[in-house]
Formats: sequence, C-alpha cells, structure tokens
Amino acid sequence: MTKEIGITSKKAEDLSEWYTQIVTKAELADYAPMKGFMVLRPYGFALWEQIRAYFDRRLKESGHSNAYFPLLIPESLLKKEAEHFSGFTPEVFWVTHAGENKLSERLAVRPTSETIIYDAYSKWVRSWRDLPLLINVWNSVLRAEITATKPFLRTSEFLWQEGHTVHASQEDTDKEVLLILEYYRQLIEDQLAVPVLTGYKSDREKFVGALYTTTLEAMMPDGKAIQMGTSHNLGQNFSKPFDIKFLGKDGQNHYAWTASWGASWRLISAMIMLHGDDRGLVIPPRIAPIQTVIVPIYYKTGDQEVIKQKSQSIFNELTNAGIAANLDNREQYTPGWKFNEWEMKGIPLRIEIGPKDVEKKQITLVRRDNKAKAAVREDEVVAETKRCLEDIQLNLRTKAKAILDASITNTDDYEQFKKTLSERGGFIHSSWCGEVACEDKIKAETGATIRTIPFNEEASGKCVLCGKPSTKMAYFAKSY
Repeated sequence: MTKEIGITSKKAEDLSEWYTQIVTKAELADYAPMKGFMVLRPYGFALWEQIRAYFDRRLKESGHSNAYFPLLIPESLLKKEAEHFSGFTPEVFWVTHAGENKLSERLAVRPTSETIIYDAYSKWVRSWRDLPLLINVWNSVLRAEITATKPFLRTSEFLWQEGHTVHASQEDTDKEVLLILEYYRQLIEDQLAVPVLTGYKSDREKFVGALYTTTLEAMMPDGKAIQMGTSHNLGQNFSKPFDIKFLGKDGQNHYAWTASWGASWRLISAMIMLHGDDRGLVIPPRIAPIQTVIVPIYYKTGDQEVIKQKSQSIFNELTNAGIAANLDNREQYTPGWKFNEWEMKGIPLRIEIGPKDVEKKQITLVRRDNKAKAAVREDEVVAETKRCLEDIQLNLRTKAKAILDASITNTDDYEQFKKTLSERGGFIHSSWCGEVACEDKIKAETGATIRTIPFNEEASGKCVLCGKPSTKMAYFAKSY
C-alpha cells in the first residue's frame, strides 16, 4: 500500500486531523511509546531553538541569567505552599522508589519549579544588595495529560522556559511582570506573526498562588483561544512559607516579593494552526530555521555542472549576508519532489535555478505564503531575498491580525453571546459584574472562560449575564 506523503485532510474541514498530519508529515514531532508524550524531531527542535535564542537574548539584555534546578522535588517542599500544591496535585507524577527501595519521602517530577527554586532563594537572598535576583530556566516539566493529548498543544511533558525573580517591593515586581509580558508580545507578534490580546486573568483563572496573572491570548481558526504565555506577580505568597527575607536599607528584615513567568512550545502549535495551509506548514521568516531553500534544476548532463556552481555561489552569497539558506543538491530526488517537501516544511522562500535562469543571469523566487513567482537578477539576489522575506513576514502578520479582529464579537446580550459561541466561537467582548458566580455560570452553560481582562479599559454597560452594573470588561472564549 502506498504511503500518503501529502496532507489528506482540509484545514477548513477537519482542523484536528489536518494539524496532526502537519506535525508528523513535516517531521516536527512523532508520538512516543508512552501515552501523552511526544518525540521532538530535529526540524521541530530547530524551530524551538529559534524561539529560545530570540527570547534568551532579550532576557540577557535586561540582566536576567540562566540556571538549572533539580527535576525532582520533595513532597514536603510542595506542601510549604499549600494553595499552590493543591492546585497541581492531580497532575503530578510521583517517584516513590529508587530501584527496589521505597523512598522515605515521595519526590514529585516538577510540574513547575517555584518550590524547588524558592527553597534555594531562601539561602541566597540576604540583603537589599542581592536584589533584584533575576533567574530564568530552560527545562521540561511533567503534568499528567493522558486522555486528550495533541503534539505541542497538550502533552504530559513539554519544553518551556520559566522565570523566577525576587524583588524588594511590589512596584519593582509589577515592573518585572509587565516587562516580561512585553517581551512575550514581541516574540509572539513580531517573530511568530501571531497577534494576541493582553490583560489580566480573573481571580478564578489566575495562576495558583499568584497575587495576579497577566496573559497573552491568541485565536485559532476553529474559534478557540490559546494561552500563549503568562507573567505573574506572586506577591509574598511564596516568600513567607519559604522564608525569603532580606535586610532592607532601613536596617529591618522584610519578606521579598516574587514574580514568575513562562511560555512553552505551545507557541509552535499556534503558529502551525494560524499560518499553515492544505499544503503544509507556513513558517514566518524571522523564526524559520531555514529561510530560503535553493533548488537546482537540470535535465541534461551538460547543464549539471554550471547550475551546481551557480547554486553554490548563490548559497554562499546568501549565507554571508546572514540569511539562513539551504542548498538542496540531492540527486536522488526530482525538483518537483523537492518543491513539495519544502512546501510541506513551510520554508518561506524557494529559489529555483535552471538552465534558462543561468542563461539570463537571473534566479526565480517562489514565495510560500502566496505562491507568487518572480525573476530576479543575479546581482540583486541578496537584496531581493531580504526584501521578500520581510514582505512575507508582514503579510502573515497582517492576515493573522485580520483573523483576530474578525473573531471578536462585542455584545452585552447573553442570547447573542451564546449563539455566537455556538455557531462560530471566537472572542466575546462583554461587560462583567466581577462576580465569580456569573463567571462560573457562563462557563457551565457555554464552555467559555474569561481569557483576559484588558488593561486600562473602563467598565461600561451591564453584566452580560446578570444585568448588574459592570465592574470590568472581559474577553470570553472557549479554549484549548
């Protein structure tokens, strides 16, 4: 039986199956033998490395440093922050034995690292001179996701970064929270070309143990939202149980303030769903591991050598100009087969060099986003490639922003609220009284939660559910 190598499901008809085929056939990831886990293949890891390199650079520019903490966390540490621990208990994997010997204390495989990190911070922080303490870690965490898994989107183990910082005051902590939120926005919108809504989580939806949580929310083609990253002010909720104190300038001991923030490879899932098409991935140039691929085309033996030389020359020019190029000179595959493979993998730009191109001293550029072709003079290849890549980036961002804008429905009418969620989904921008009872009832009746409460938007009108005067404006949506 012939194996299907192309995408056999339509994005508009079966997004879930289309997505799964994209992930596996573009060789981003594969399924692991254990349910809920996945294998990140080299191309998928290269994409994660691009995300990591950009964000890591921004962190270091602002004085943050990377560290690493143990994978296993004693149960007694988790219990030090009871609210945090109870929130994660259902998802925790436990280590109970070392070989055949039962451990005296259970060890949790980290679902997140607050407790193990703050235990260390209690020893490291002594004086106001030690603050701020700005540490980030790149690691994996494990949370039991056995029933409804999807590569990159929901798995039992996932790669992410988590930042944990210590500050002398609430004001300094607030600044850290918003600084990182802005870094996330720039990563997600400017690099991944995924537009987001930013704001606060409701108290019901905030991170367990946080004073407040800020978030970035994106909308997918099926009308469901994805949380792209969060940044939390943890107040003194962790510093008190973990005894993180510092001697202030006033000569008195004070409990420190802490912040935490994180984003995972879920960013990749949003990029796939938003930009991909029925031919495969479409990767924004700024985040693409390979920005352009050169495909030599020759049919006669006499053409082969000169086209190879020209292709190598163009590759050298692009690479020297800082463009991430790939020269596909594999002879066991036809040019057409290569075209399909690189389209599947979402390479932003293809450069074709055939006999006529050599003869005319030109190359042919083919865009992945809109399939447009253009002949370009050899001496303009670098400038035109750079221009084209930036145009692709802008085009993807513009199209995605239009999708986001079209997904927003403004209404304080609950019947329209329910009808819109049922028929098309998307974000519902509504007034809310601020009562948890209304929030819970809306979730129970529609499946929608408050995804974000926008910054600096004054409340107006009456609560979409109960009709009382609103205290907040909120974006509701169903979500992944």
